[in-house]
Amino acid sequence: MAERRRLRLNKHGETVEPVGAEAGAVADGAVTGDCDCPRLDAEDWHEVENDWSDITFVATGTMALLGVPVGFAGAKSGLQGRAAKLGLTVPQDAMLVLGAGKFRREIMLEVEGAEPGQKGVVRPGGIAYTRLVPAPWGDMQKVVGETKEAARARYGKDPNDLYVWYLTCRACSQSREFETLILAHYKKQP
Repeated sequence: MAERRRLRLNKHGETVEPVGAEAGAVADGAVTGDCDCPRLDAEDWHEVENDWSDITFVATGTMALLGVPVGFAGAKSGLQGRAAKLGLTVPQDAMLVLGAGKFRREIMLEVEGAEPGQKGVVRPGGIAYTRLVPAPWGDMQKVVGETKEAARARYGKDPNDLYVWYLTCRACSQSREFETLILAHYKKQP
């Protein structure tokens, strides 16, 4: 299997340079306090365009109450079980992204080892413009809106999807200023 790579792209979709200390670097894996939440380098993730042509996920949905997901931990556990059942690997610090929705929200867990066309695997393709920002619960709608506006200004159209990757748990949220990655996904290269 080819090693997955994250590439920084310019506004024309041309590769600029590999992202991270080495191709494929996602996070430094540092442990914070009593948790092992992922840490992302702002240089590699803030206002950066990522190639999603090789990214694969397993997905499910969860109920939401006015946009707040209900059963998030159970959904994550279910996705990990589904990945194992499909013979896929969940990488260390895998993306766990949450889609939009007031009453139902999509949750996708990044996986590796999927065969082309494998059933049960989501391949979003395209690109994702990302912003690494502090996003306390009361500010979530604002920072997602700011990301959507920044993406629209950069690409001249709204993204197909908006996702959130919460990078902190209850133990480290406050000390890490509720660090969150907001992703504006375009299915086709803008």
